[in-house]
Amino acid sequence: MTDSSEIPADSLSDVATHRDKDDREGDADPGEDAELPVDVVDEAERLARLERSVGDDGEAQAHATRRATLLAEHDFTSRIREDDGEDVLVLHPDEWHDDEENVIRTDRIDDTSRAVELPLEGTRDPDDWDAVNAHNRALVEQIRAAHGDVHGDNVASLADFVGNHYAKRIEDLTNEELEEFRTEYFVRNVWPSERQREALEKSLEYVYEQVGESTPDPHDR
Repeated sequence: MTDSSEIPADSLSDVATHRDKDDREGDADPGEDAELPVDVVDEAERLARLERSVGDDGEAQAHATRRATLLAEHDFTSRIREDDGEDVLVLHPDEWHDDEENVIRTDRIDDTSRAVELPLEGTRDPDDWDAVNAHNRALVEQIRAAHGDVHGDNVASLADFVGNHYAKRIEDLTNEELEEFRTEYFVRNVWPSERQREALEKSLEYVYEQVGESTPDPHDR
């Protein structure tokens, strides 16, 4: 029997503040005072959406792990709660959670506004996700048309990586993220031909030239 001071961890409700995109962007200085900075909330939501959308269990688990690691840096954790048939991502302080019982201890909840809930049904901005993918795929075709199939295939692999793992424009990748593509994804997931491997750095140069940016240097951290 559940104690009155306990609720199931995956049923956390009525203790979280619903915060949509406009609320987050309306904060005067969200990174200064908020317990969870806006960019952390946004990234947690993005990873939760990716976890739900990918067809591969390994990739889904990777997104869940990234979300857990990100939130742990701020002493937060998350649960996905079903609310009238719709999934809601709830971010809440780790101290509220009883790991042994896998419940939320309501007697530990000092301020309900510390939690954030984010509906996961639909898209936060219906145009964002498709626009990013369309942008990256357009770059693939531009490189293929200008420089041939080997470079086009390499950039297509980069677009796959960005779409599956980061859902951002290729030129917005950080140095570390691009290095992850070079040293991990390209080697383990692409099964590149010898010509592709030899051409990879040139392919990256071409794609960043196309968008008018310098290729990120993995040593420039």
